[in-house]
Order: sequence, then structure tokens, then C-alpha cells
Amino acid sequence: MLDKIKDFASEFFVTGDPLIYGADVAIALTIIAVVSVLTYFKKWRWLWREWLTTVDHKRIGIMYVIASLLMLFRGGVDALLMRTQLAIPNNEFLSPEHYNAIFTTHGVIMILFMAMPLMFGLFNLVVPLQLGARDVAFPFLNALSFWLFFWGAMLFNMSFVIGGSPDAGWLSYPPLSELSHSPGVGQDFYIWGIQISGIGSLATGINFIVTILKMRAPGMKLMKMPMFCWSVLSSCLTIIMAFPILTVTLALLFLDRYLGAHFFTLDGGGNPMMYINLIWMWGHPEVYIVVLPAFGIFSEIVATFSRKRLFGYGSMVFALMCIAVLSFTTWAHHFFTMGSGADVNAFFALTTMLIAIPTGVKVFNWLFTMYRGRITFKTPMLWTMGFIPCFVVGGMTGVMLSVAPADFQFHNSYFLIAHFHQVLIGGVAFGYFAGLYYWWPKVFGFKLNERLGRWAFWLWNIGFYVCFMPQYALGLMGMTRRVNTYGWDTGWWELNFVSTIGGFLMGIGFLFQVWQILHSIKFMERDTTGDPWGGRTLEWSIPSPAPHYNFATTPVVNSADAWWEEKLRREREAASAGKREWLEAQDWRANAELTPQAPNLDATRPSQDPGAGATQASMSDAPPAPQAPLPGLPLEPIHMPRNSGIPFVMSLCWFTAGFGFVFDWLWIAIPGLAGVAACMLVHSFRYKTDYYIPVDEIRRTEAAAGRVV
Repeated sequence: MLDKIKDFASEFFVTGDPLIYGADVAIALTIIAVVSVLTYFKKWRWLWREWLTTVDHKRIGIMYVIASLLMLFRGGVDALLMRTQLAIPNNEFLSPEHYNAIFTTHGVIMILFMAMPLMFGLFNLVVPLQLGARDVAFPFLNALSFWLFFWGAMLFNMSFVIGGSPDAGWLSYPPLSELSHSPGVGQDFYIWGIQISGIGSLATGINFIVTILKMRAPGMKLMKMPMFCWSVLSSCLTIIMAFPILTVTLALLFLDRYLGAHFFTLDGGGNPMMYINLIWMWGHPEVYIVVLPAFGIFSEIVATFSRKRLFGYGSMVFALMCIAVLSFTTWAHHFFTMGSGADVNAFFALTTMLIAIPTGVKVFNWLFTMYRGRITFKTPMLWTMGFIPCFVVGGMTGVMLSVAPADFQFHNSYFLIAHFHQVLIGGVAFGYFAGLYYWWPKVFGFKLNERLGRWAFWLWNIGFYVCFMPQYALGLMGMTRRVNTYGWDTGWWELNFVSTIGGFLMGIGFLFQVWQILHSIKFMERDTTGDPWGGRTLEWSIPSPAPHYNFATTPVVNSADAWWEEKLRREREAASAGKREWLEAQDWRANAELTPQAPNLDATRPSQDPGAGATQASMSDAPPAPQAPLPGLPLEPIHMPRNSGIPFVMSLCWFTAGFGFVFDWLWIAIPGLAGVAACMLVHSFRYKTDYYIPVDEIRRTEAAAGRVV
């Protein structure tokens, strides 16, 4: 009996690697610490009531951000392990099998479990506030989407210590991902972890499309939406078209492995190239799914910190929608070398060059917005400025890769690795960091420390160029991707060593960001205005952090920069009132034989918004945020959704079913699916799904924030 238990444990748990044992200890200590803290402070009920069952879009957004930062740490550690292995020739720090598993999990985690949830977190935190809405269109579905992502990510990450990680690459090409080449359960962890989280991603895309199209404030036509909302809409439209392809592709691969089908096995009549076409029909739009919202973030930040209206609003909208459509016409540029022929290669080369046009248009929009503006270089703007040259280089190397004959040399080399990271770190990571710094005061009610933020910015940027610029040269020197070691005779070691130093500099930059957050929590610089940056859109018209109902009264919108226009109107009224008071004082002083000098009232308020016709912002600083809310509809009881524990339980049942299918344990998988069905049945008979916040409570909440409604 004891021998059977030992045999089972040796197959069930990953053993034999000191790094894995260290991870086991770290995981165990973390779980013990979390459970101990929650038990000691008696916070279990609070955790369930306030977080695990919440349907509030703001709390869901915070959970997305926390999860994505944890995944950034996990994926970043994988990256540093790979760079350590490649720092010197003939290194044996990682075995070939372990190296394959690490580069597989690194790619999956960074794209699907770091970039996607960080994107969804910003969707949740910002979009309803910019639209003037109280929540998203489907709050229950929003909570379900998060927990599906969370348990899907947990299922995938379990493979690190249980069963073994997948090792067929982050896109799992067959035949490496088929049962013949990956007989272990790692590939099944890959399939079910991504499938479960992918359901949540698809639901989020649907949710935010409906939210944007149906829940805008009165007067907010589509062409008066903030640019970030346009970028979210274009991203979500791409999601609902691309993610079903991923779901079907992984389902077919699962049938190959589980039921012995032959969709992608060549010797059984299948075609592995069909899988590669399908996975890239999702994979290349996925790159634009995560980068489009970053474009919206940069648009908001550039306009705010340049004190100017965004240049070329209509062209930006057109460019975003063009990218969303064209992203589905470029997938075959990932395998020009597969032998499709000159006609096919020429078509996809042209579409790849074509999509660079709307992508490049936005860079000029941002530059023209900054032109002759009064730019303030706060941390969000620094990340934006760091993005522009980085993304330009990434775009130019992308055009180089789109030239089919040249791609025969670049393909599968470190030149491609450098390009890919240039776009995804310089575009996506820098963009989402900028968004976090920008909206952090609105979400948490305090600003992050600027000095530590600048240290983090420079370490990330210097480390990035030190890490990835040498990789372009390594690719041209013949170093191919996915190699775990190389010889001294290749001449690659100097550039690899420099690249490794850059990787660790970025890791130090991440540690500075963690320090910055902890330091800012301890020495809190509270935002008492609700508008610390001099913002232009509706989220800056309410207190920080936003109340649970968002807006006491539904705002009425007349322009894309509704809050900025309202501040200008109020300052003009205040200036007019000031002039009247001065004239009255003049009459009194004349009687007292005084000759005062007229005050320069125009010097303290902004002139015409440069985006409306003037070419230069004359505003020295952002106008202070008035404490009165934006004009809106009459105050009345607010309709809000009730919390529910069903999304958490249903997602846990999906996790259970996925775990059962991974190990072919139907005695676990079937009850898991039954639990999913039971949760759906219970929810269909749940009628008390909402409640109303009375007017008196709204008045008390607003009064506590120093506002009168």
C-alpha cells in the first residue's frame, strides 16, 4: 500500500528539481500565511461578503489587477531563469526539459494571464466611469468572467508542481502537443486552463460591447465617447470574433488527445498545418486585442498632460476600427516559410504592410497633440513618452518581417523575439503601466510616489533596451529561438550576457514598483479633489475613490471632453462674477479717492481650448476640480445589482471539471460539470438580483466627500 502511494505521489507531483522544491515550499508558506492572517483577524466573512461575492465593477477590476501583477511576477521569474540559462555558453543551470517548460509557460502567462487580466482590470475600473454609468451591462456575468479567468489561471499554474508543465511552446504546435510527443498531463493543463479562462474573456468582450453601446450617459453619442472607450470597443469586437477560433482549435486538439481523433495527426489523415493556421487566426488578432486599449490609454494621457484636446479624434477612431478589421487578414505572415507559394505570401505581406498605416497614424496624432502644448512630465506621461520610440522601432522591425523574402532569414530567429517583445512590452506593458499610474488615484484615493515611480520607469526602459537590442543582432548572427544552450564557437555569448543584464534591470524596476506601492500606502498622499491631473473625462468629476454607485445623478454630456468643458464653463462664470465684484469695489474705492489697479483675472483661468481652434495651451496649471458634481438628471433612488456567490462557485466547478479531464478522472470531471449545471439552474430561479440606494444615503455619502447634490 505504501509503495502504491509513493508511486502515485511520484507521478502526481513534480519531483527531482531543486527549483521545483523551492517553489513548493514558497507556495506552502504563502498559503499558510494567508490563511493565518485571515483567521487571526477574523476576515473570512469579510472576504466572502466584500470580495468573493462582489459584482461591483470597481472591485472586480481591482482583483483583475492584483491577479495580473502576481502573474507578471511569475512570468518575469520564468524570463529571468531563461536569461540566466543563456547568459554563458554550455550552461547547465536548467535542463533542456525544464527550459522547454519554462519558455512555454512564460509565453502563456504573459499574454493570457498577465496582459489580458490587466487589460480587463482597466476596462472594469474606467469604462463605466467614463460612460457615466453605474455599472457594466451584466454585473453577474462580469463576476463570472473574472472567476473563470482566475480558476483557469490557477489550473494552468498548478502544472508547475502537479503533473508537469506543458513544454510544446506557448502555442502548442502539433505534433509536439499531440499524445505521441507529449504523453504527460502538462498539455491537458494547457488546454483546460486556457479554455476555462477563455470563456471568461469572451463573456467580458460581449459585456463591454453592450455596456458601451447601451449605457452611455444622456447626450454621449458614439463620436463623443472618450478615446479609451473607443479602444475598448474595438478590442472587444476583436475578442468576440477571435476567441471562438481559439476555443474550437483547443477543443479539436483535446479530442485528438482524449478520444484518439486525427484532426492534426499527419499519419492519421489530419493536417498539423491546419492547427497552425487556426491558432494564428486567433493569435495575431490577440496581439491587437491587448495593444488597442493601450492606444486608448496613451490618447487620454497625452491630452490630459498636454492640456490640449486630442488631435484628429475622427482619424483615431477610424484607425482603431481599421486595425480591428485588418488584424484578421495578416495571420499567415507568421509562417511565410511553410511553402504556400508566392501568391499567398504576397497577399499576406501586403496586408501586414497595410495594417502598419493606421497603426502609424496614431503616433502622429499623439505628437500633434503634444505640439505647442504645456506638457507636464508626471509618471503616466513618462511611460507614454517611453512608449513612442519603443513602439516605432517595433513597428519598423515588424514591416521588415512582413517582407516575405527577408522573413526567410528572420524567421524563427532572435530577431523575431526582439521584435515581439519590443511591441508587447513597449506597447502593452508600458501602456498598462501608464494607465495604472494615471487612474490609481481615482481607484484607491491616493497617488503613487513620483520619485520611486521615476526610478522604476528608468530601470524598466534602460533594462528593456539593454535586454532586447542585442537580440536583434543575435538573430542576424544566426541564433534561433528555443535553444537552451550554445557553444563558445558561435560568438553569441557577449551579447547574450548583456541581454541577461538588461533582463535583471527590468526585474529590479518591477521591485521598485512594488516598493512604490507599499511606500505610497504607508505615506499616503490622498487625492482630495477627485481630479489630481486636471482630467478631461467624466471619471474625474466624482470623488476619489469613486462611491459604490459611481454617480449621484446621471450626468448629461455635450462633448467628448465633458468634464474639461464643464470646468471651463465654471471658471468663465467665476471670472465674470469676479469682474462684477471688482466693478462694485471700484465704485466704493472711487468714493474713497482710491485708484486701484485692475486685477488680471484672465491670467488665472484657461483661454480657449487649443483643440477647439487655438494652437497653444495658455493654461499654466490644471484648473482645480470644483466640488459640485457635473450637471445631470434629478436625484433619485439608485438601482444597483446585488452580490452573488454563484459566479465563484460555478467557476470553481469548472476548475474541478477541468482538473478531472486533465487526469482522465471522470469521477471528478462529471460532478464538476454537474455543479456548473446546478449553479445555472439556481441562478435561473434567483429573482432578488437588485436593490435601491435611497436618496438620503446618497446625500450622506456625497456630503462626506464634501459635495452637495
